[in-house]
Amino acid sequence: MDKIKAVFNWSGGKDSAHALLKAMESDKYDIIALLTTVNSQSRRSTMHDIPVHVLERQAQSIGIPLYVVNLKPKGNADDYSAAMEQAARHFKDLGVTHFIFGDIFLHDVRTYREQKLSPLGIEVVEPLWGKSSAEVIDDFLLSGLRATIVTTMADGLGHDAIGRQLTREFVKSLPADCDPNGENGEYHTICHDGPIFAQPVKFSLGKPSAESHDIKLDDGSIKTFTYWFANIK
Repeated sequence: MDKIKAVFNWSGGKDSAHALLKAMESDKYDIIALLTTVNSQSRRSTMHDIPVHVLERQAQSIGIPLYVVNLKPKGNADDYSAAMEQAARHFKDLGVTHFIFGDIFLHDVRTYREQKLSPLGIEVVEPLWGKSSAEVIDDFLLSGLRATIVTTMADGLGHDAIGRQLTREFVKSLPADCDPNGENGEYHTICHDGPIFAQPVKFSLGKPSAESHDIKLDDGSIKTFTYWFANIK
């Protein structure tokens, strides 16, 4: 049977790599591109802060072309929506019928994706969906994928966790109120080795620095969060 033509929405982190592995193992999809969003000024991805040249190295090792969607440096939700719709229409014209994501249980995020993509005739696929954080991180650790911590919340794990490997020992060391998979933003990673890669992805970490971001909450209020970033090179 013909495979389903799809695009994978790539962040470069653990959940993204984990979901891509699941999608590839299913043998259902012809994944023609890894779609990633970057800040058009910094040329880095949003929360993982991975520079485009490292995202390119990941894509080259995986063997799937990278498709970059440039976002305005201080754009809003409408700007993001417009940029993603343009990308979706581009791939729809190429015969893509499915967009694959690495979400787990954030229903509002999945609903948003479906509301935006369904009118274009594109179906949302979530290979990790419906599992608990504990189940997902345990499956990740058994998968052979390797990741390094590159972003943390300043009032949580702080800069001491930057550069640590995502291992079972790291997960066991997390505070009791920390989601084991970092689903509340406690930490983000870069995935750089394992079954989806032909060879390990080369990168280095500079001196961590702190940045603050205003996040719009579900009730419409704005809250400022401060994060440590690893300065990936």
